[in-house]
Amino acid sequence: MLPELSIACCLLAVTVMVHAAGLSAVLRRLSRSPISLDSFLRVTSLLVGVAWVLLVLHLVEIGLWALFYWWQGCLPDLESSLYFSGVTYTTLGYGDVLLSSDWRLLAPLEGLTGIMMSGLSVSFFFVVVSRAVAPKRGPTFDA
Repeated sequence: MLPELSIACCLLAVTVMVHAAGLSAVLRRLSRSPISLDSFLRVTSLLVGVAWVLLVLHLVEIGLWALFYWWQGCLPDLESSLYFSGVTYTTLGYGDVLLSSDWRLLAPLEGLTGIMMSGLSVSFFFVVVSRAVAPKRGPTFDA
């Protein structure tokens, strides 16, 4: 049980590092380029762009967990590993694919990690929107 929890803690740390690196890159990009939000199209493209980056970050993180499951032989193939990881990370939890009893403690920890990273993404999205519509100051994205 202890080795599995240690591995889960390492996977959590890597997931947070990936997310932090992605959010930092977006913040750097937003702070370097002036954003004019005087039209619907510009506002929409900003929000769609941020949403895509966040989605890609989550897919990379799901992929990291899936690669671990596949590498350790927890699931029979990469497709099952990706499916299980996606269902677990997003907390859908269909239950049609399960980890072996040796590794089953990783599933709730991946779910909690997914909840935290999703919350962080929602918070980040809220900050982008808040800064973009800040009255009279204009958008500022200083990190």
